[in-house]
This record gives sequence, C-alpha cells and structure tokens, in this order.
Amino acid sequence: MIPVNAPRLGARELEYVTECLQTGWISSQGRFIEAFEKAWATYCGVAHGVAVSNGTAALEIAVKCLQFPPGSEIILPTFTFISCALAVLYAGHVPVLVDANPRTWGIDVTQIEAKITSRTRAIMPVHIYGHPVDVDPIRELARQYELVIIEDAAEAHGALYKGQRCGGLGDLGCFSFFANKLISTGEGGMVVTPKAEYAERLRALRNLGSHPERRFLHTELGHNFRLTNLQAALGLAQLEGIESALAHKRWLGAAYAKRLSVLPGLQLLGEEAWATPVCWMFCLVLDDKLGLDATELARRLAARGVMTRPFFLGMHQQPALRARGLFQGERYPVAERLARQGLYLPSGLTLTASQQEQVCDAVEAELQPLATRYL
Repeated sequence: MIPVNAPRLGARELEYVTECLQTGWISSQGRFIEAFEKAWATYCGVAHGVAVSNGTAALEIAVKCLQFPPGSEIILPTFTFISCALAVLYAGHVPVLVDANPRTWGIDVTQIEAKITSRTRAIMPVHIYGHPVDVDPIRELARQYELVIIEDAAEAHGALYKGQRCGGLGDLGCFSFFANKLISTGEGGMVVTPKAEYAERLRALRNLGSHPERRFLHTELGHNFRLTNLQAALGLAQLEGIESALAHKRWLGAAYAKRLSVLPGLQLLGEEAWATPVCWMFCLVLDDKLGLDATELARRLAARGVMTRPFFLGMHQQPALRARGLFQGERYPVAERLARQGLYLPSGLTLTASQQEQVCDAVEAELQPLATRYL
C-alpha cells in the first residue's frame, strides 16, 4: 500500500537528536529550542518565534494572547481543520464563517467584509493545502476596521505570497510540524510574530502562565504547550534541508499535474500568478457528472493499493460544533462540494517516481471509463 505521506529523515536529524540524548537535554530546555525558534522566525521574515507542542496549541495561544473581550467574533473559513474553530471557542469567542474560493479553496476574500460586525476583532486566513490566500485585501480590511490577522500556515511551509513567506504576512502566524508536514517534529508547532509584546505573552501562555523572571510565579492561567529539545532538534535539522524538500514537492506536483490534468472530470488546485504555493498534498476534486464521490473513489483506489485522504468537512457541518448551537441553517456550497468530491493522493517526501506512476495508473484506470461515459 502506497502511503499518503511520510517524513523524510536523514543523517542530520540523527546527529542532532543524538546530541540531545548524549547531553541529557531531552525535555523543554536545550539549545535546539531557541535555535529552531530563531531560525524559523527568520525564515518567515519576522522577529520572534515561539515553539509549542502542536499546531492546535499554536492557534490556541495565538488567539488567547490577544485578550479580546469575551464573545468577540473571529472570521475564518468554513473549509479548514477544526483546530481553527476550537482555538476561537476555547478563548471564549465566536467563530464566524466564510465560504471557500472555488479556484484555490482558501477563504473567499470577497465575502469577508459582509461578515464584519461591531464585535469582530480578527480574521484568520488559512493557506489551505499549500496555496496562499490573497492577503492584501485582508490587510486592507484589517486596517480599515482595526482587526488583527492570525494566519494559519500549517500547510504552507515555504509558500510565498508576492515574495513574502506565508506565516509572516499578518500579526501572528501559526504552524504545525506534524508528521505529514513539510517540516516535521512528529508533533509540534510554532507561532511567529513581528511583535515583541505578543511573543512575551505567548511564551508565558505555553508555560503555564509563568512569570519570565520568577520560577513558579504564575500571573495567569496558561497551558503546558512546550516543545521538547528533541523535537526542536528534528525541526532545526529539517529546516536546514528545506530547499531540497521544496524542490521535491515542486517535482511531485508538476509530475502529477502532467499525468492527471488531461483527465476529464477532474479539478486540480488552481494557482494564482501572485502565489508560489507548495504542493503540501496533491488534491483532486471530482466532477459531479462522473457519478461517484470522493469516498467511493478512495475505496476503489485502496483496492488497488493506493492510500488517500478525504478533504476537510466544513465547520458548519461538524456535529460537535452544531451541537453547541453554532451555524444553524448556514450553507456554504463551495465548501460542501469540496468535502463531498475532494481527496488527496500520496504526496510525501519519500514518494518515488515509480510509486507516483502506480498512483496515476490507478486513478486513470478508475476514472477514464467514467469520464467517457458521463462527460
């Protein structure tokens, strides 16, 4: 079975982790944590990085550090991972949803202003599947309405928007270093920010609300969201090899597109002229006329030895959120279609050319007869 994703680990990772083991610095202190924070923040073009235990934790403390009044509204896409909504809810705020852009699948920026009210305090663009959101219109709205921009760049390591790194485009940028990300620490995450006051508060929140100058003095209720030195060692090693990883992702996306873009009945992720995306995952959206949805195609591909993953389900369709009385009667047709008809193919850094050919052969074998019949 060809896996969907797998991290690429090598000699540098082994060297750095071995150093942690040999020196005994394996927990939440050690040279690699600060080195990783500084290197990643610099890579994103901002001054400060605060490493945390995972990407969800990054979003949670990013929202919490802003100290908005209870019940404030934060605008985010419905088509995203549930961590975005959880971060808003756990801080005592209200998520307000916007549908997806039908071409690039990120938040539809043309619909944001209509959702702004007197209670709106922030906008959370998500660079979905590695393609940047069009941030300039969001920056203008933020300026006009005095809003904060919280980027979710968990899937967009190294992606560029008009030459600027994703994650460094707003007030706070949140990353995940989960095993399926371009840079992986197993579990892990980071918040980057240009603002020193945000960084100071983020560091306190990730460490149980501790005072920076007095151990065991807690000025507020925080979390244990610390990253370990072992994980930071992995992250720093992978960051040092990120150009190789990005090159592999560019090859992967181009090779898939060359084979599969000629198949009728498929929509691939669009690419805007102002964007330099990363192929975090290679995604397909099936035309309804094909007569099958993504769940059925995934079943058929699994029978041919190819693993896939479904697209996100919109926040307005999540039972756990609807049970709280959220999003009643709301419909977002683009996100609903993406969730029903979208999936992604094996896209890991260890995927070989021969494995990719097997994947393409399997997709063609399933879809070509349907395309001929239904289109």
